Amino acid sequence: MFKLLILLLLLLLLLLLLLLLLLLLLLLLLLLLLLLLLLLLLLLLLLLLLLLLLLLLLLLLLLLLLLLQRLLLLLLLLLLLLLLLLLLLLLLLLLLLRLLRLLLLLLLLLLLLLLLRRLRRLLRLLRLLLLLLLLRLLLLLLRLLLLLLLLLLLLLLLLLRLLLLLLLLLLLLLLLLLLLLLLLLLLLLLLLLLLLLLLLLLLLLLLLLLLLLLLLFLLLLLLLLLLLLLLQQLLLLLLLLLLLLLLLLLLLPLLILLILLILLLLQLLLLLLLLSLLLLLLLLLLLLLLLLLLLLLLLLLLLLLLLLLLLLLLLLLLLLLLLLLLLLLLLLLLLLLLLLLLLLLLLLLLLLLLLLLLLLLLLLLLLLLLLLLL
Repeated sequence: MFKLLILLLLLLLLLLLLLLLLLLLLLLLLLLLLLLLLLLLLLLLLLLLLLLLLLLLLLLLLLLLLLLQRLLLLLLLLLLLLLLLLLLLLLLLLLLLRLLRLLLLLLLLLLLLLLLRRLRRLLRLLRLLLLLLLLRLLLLLLRLLLLLLLLLLLLLLLLLRLLLLLLLLLLLLLLLLLLLLLLLLLLLLLLLLLLLLLLLLLLLLLLLLLLLLLLLFLLLLLLLLLLLLLLQQLLLLLLLLLLLLLLLLLLLPLLILLILLILLLLQLLLLLLLLSLLLLLLLLLLLLLLLLLLLLLLLLLLLLLLLLLLLLLLLLLLLLLLLLLLLLLLLLLLLLLLLLLLLLLLLLLLLLLLLLLLLLLLLLLLLLLLLLLL
């Protein structure tokens, strides 16, 4: 009977050893998972710190470029920094996925241990805490992505506005050149008008001089005719009349030519006046176009100012996001501290289990010795 009792005790001790070995394996797995989780949390902290630094640099450079009013450099810099932020966000998402997997494994192991030790309340609390942390992380990442997308859209709009401004400035330059050319043409036409008026005045003066000479000559002839009539010299009278007719025949074509020239000059003057009126109308149209373009430029400048205000709002949102990231870092640090405490508790538990194993082995040896002695 005594031997049977010793054998039963040996079996029970073996069962206890197996259970303790299983517990030791579970605890070792849990320790490994906790170490991996710590490493991932450290990487996540480093990436968040890098993200914070990049955001701070982004804010500083944005403020600097806004103060310097370098819009193109501002846009290029924003695009580069947004690409870097997107890369960092992708890395963060990958790390978070890894972290979620490890947390799930850790939760499973904790479930096993807690089922063994019947600590269900602690499991629920841990679940709730982990779920809350994960939800916070996801919400922060979604906000950051939305902000970055809004910033990209605003930058694209700003680039389009700048391109439109450049095009409008080029159109303004072209219109100004056309205005200058039209003004030069108008000046040339006015000079031609002045020259033609001077020629017309000269021709009119010549015509007046010829008419005066003709009148004087006719008066002289009349006086001679009267004198010859008084002296009754008919032959001389006839000769004078013939001379008068010849002079009239000679002067008449000259007078006709002068009149025709004056008419041509008048027609040229009319044509030049019409051309000058057309040029004036074109100048007025170009001035209206310039006014419209100036109004468009003013509207675009107002839109650019609105976009800059939106960028400033985005900067404020980025500052808020920085604050949220700092809070997230604090939460991660607290989680690291909790994990370290958990690691310490697991190490203590492992030590206790090892001591228990040693005691059980000693009991087994004693029982075997008793069996041998019996």
